[in-house]
Amino acid sequence: MKSPINIGVVGATGMVGESFLNLIEKRNFPFGDVRLFASERSLGQTRKVGDKEFPIEELSEERFHGLDVVFFSSGDDISKEWAPKAAQAGAFAIDNSAAFRMSSRHELIVPEINGARIPANPTIIANPNCSTIQLVMALNALKNFGLQSVQVASYQSVSGAGMAGQKELADQLLEDLKKDNPIEDASKTSSTFGKTPAFNCVPKVGSFDEDGFCSEEVKIVNETKKILELPDLRVSAFTVRIPSWNSHAEAVWVELEANVQRDDLIAALRDHAGIRVKEELTAFETPRELSGVNEVSVSRVQKDFYGTNRWRMWVVADNLLKGAALNGIQIAEYLLSRDS
Repeated sequence: MKSPINIGVVGATGMVGESFLNLIEKRNFPFGDVRLFASERSLGQTRKVGDKEFPIEELSEERFHGLDVVFFSSGDDISKEWAPKAAQAGAFAIDNSAAFRMSSRHELIVPEINGARIPANPTIIANPNCSTIQLVMALNALKNFGLQSVQVASYQSVSGAGMAGQKELADQLLEDLKKDNPIEDASKTSSTFGKTPAFNCVPKVGSFDEDGFCSEEVKIVNETKKILELPDLRVSAFTVRIPSWNSHAEAVWVELEANVQRDDLIAALRDHAGIRVKEELTAFETPRELSGVNEVSVSRVQKDFYGTNRWRMWVVADNLLKGAALNGIQIAEYLLSRDS
């Protein structure tokens, strides 16, 4: 692929779509033509990329022709219908939905981990789930020590549900703060989250399956195994929505085959691309501190209470950046560097 690259963004007016556009400019991505697609209610609007204004268009197969890369961030249904059409038109379709992640015909890519698996010819490339990406970044750094099992509890911000999620949290917080007792309505509901995240924690991200696991938990388990190419790895996930504005955090426990020292883990994490480490035992970073940051933060790396080779750590990342748009941009950058 030669620069400049002609790009399309499907879902250009959403939070991840806006992040794509910001990153294209911030990272000096060599773009040529830019075509922005969104729903009918956004038609007539424009978005600025660099010093140019580009109109919001309605999706059409013809407008995919001539594009080198199309970023998709509009949900499973749109991706299932339109990503194959973009690929057929000759573009790499980098898809942020769950539509193709577990397909045996499509690669699930985190460039720092398995960039070499990016196909040579235009096709659909799946961008992993936001919570999966930050987890596998940390796990991959420790892979050489022999991953035996992984347990993760996630604490996920409302930006994971888009602009609607942030607006609902803000509105409900303002409403509750007008009361003498902000939590007096214990059964308060939410159109986005089921139960309100305001002054609350909701142990459900996505929909429940028949076994009682929510979709986010299933994504983390299955995607982690695929990305790390460890189909027998024991992974357990429990996901929680918290009243944080942006960035996701995870408490992670890993059992290793090797009997290693803490310094070994710190060195491995420090040497892994895209990770920043708090080496002091009691130092840590929070979702608020990681908002707008490209790297994945790993801190509180320590041996667990039980088990010789069992360790725990705190992993935080901006779910709109490394958890979504940045990872997609890095896939495109990999394509560009590989073919240059």
